[in-house]
Amino acid sequence: MELARVEGHVVATAKSNRLEGYKLLLVQLLEPDLRESGKYFVALDTVGAGEGEVVIIVRGSSARQSEKLSNVPTDTSIVAIVDSLVMNGKTLFKKHHQETREKAK
Repeated sequence: MELARVEGHVVATAKSNRLEGYKLLLVQLLEPDLRESGKYFVALDTVGAGEGEVVIIVRGSSARQSEKLSNVPTDTSIVAIVDSLVMNGKTLFKKHHQETREKAK
């Protein structure tokens, strides 16, 4: 599992029938301290994530492990939306604080 931030969405009008009903989101990998890595992936959204949210992604065969996705052609899936991140006793991220800052802009 890896941390990522949703940077945008991908629209594909011609795609596999098995992808119907799923959003495709552009995510950027994050370092544990939330610094941007510059590495981007298109990920299948399984949890209703939105732009700007910090998420947990899985790649490779792990991206197809749930019963719901076992027959879906994906190499990267979003499996969780992060509410908070604490490392070495220090809170690095809280979703509520991020939403408050974004509304203030």
